[in-house]
Amino acid sequence: MKIAIITGGSNGIGKSTALELGKRGVSVILTYHSHKESADDVVRQIEQNNGVRAIGLKLDLSQKSTFDDFTQQIRESLHEVFQRNSFDYLVNNGGIGGGMMFPEMTEDYFDLILNTNFKGPVFLTQQLIQLMEDGGRIVNTSSNSASLTPPGYSVYGSLKAALSTWTRYLAKELAPRQIRVNAVSPGPVHSNFGDGVFDKHPEYIKPLADQTALGRIANPDDIGKVIVNLLSDDFSWVTAQDIEVSGGFML
Repeated sequence: MKIAIITGGSNGIGKSTALELGKRGVSVILTYHSHKESADDVVRQIEQNNGVRAIGLKLDLSQKSTFDDFTQQIRESLHEVFQRNSFDYLVNNGGIGGGMMFPEMTEDYFDLILNTNFKGPVFLTQQLIQLMEDGGRIVNTSSNSASLTPPGYSVYGSLKAALSTWTRYLAKELAPRQIRVNAVSPGPVHSNFGDGVFDKHPEYIKPLADQTALGRIANPDDIGKVIVNLLSDDFSWVTAQDIEVSGGFML
């Protein structure tokens, strides 16, 4: 039985990834920040697959001081729920969105994006790879904002670029353990990311769809299936890559 840890697994891309893994017989430990009910619902859906187990654990990626305790929770859960001492896949998907124009940018905003979207995944991974099987796989959720330059996203895009670059370094350092590390870079996705901006402002959707070669913005399943396939043996000779999954946004 394979086991995956997915941060930010209660909704959006993380939820789609967790559900797809469950369909393929992979058990899941997903994390949530503030939506316990959503996490519980994802767990229930995953466990409808025969022989697949799932649990949800609370995690605030911006609080590095909690990572020791969280890692201990992972150890205990692996032993008590899954009867294992290790796991196989890590999806660093949790993060926070929302832009701020540079002249108005505050230090609090900068620190929140930095700690949640870059520092958190880096130091959480440092903890968790102690429990990962040799031959494991890691996928980081970056963004094509790392290569494009939408106004208001100078900090968000820069830190996603840092995550993409870190992916390559990590792939090289973990290669002796045969651990593959890749990233995906979505374009606009209709999810609750950015505080559900597309549900609050549906008028934003068409202009973005018009700039997308395939004529629409993504839904979470479009990204989740790519992540799951990157984790699979079908991509066993792929590492250190950042794959854009945007439907040709601003192609």
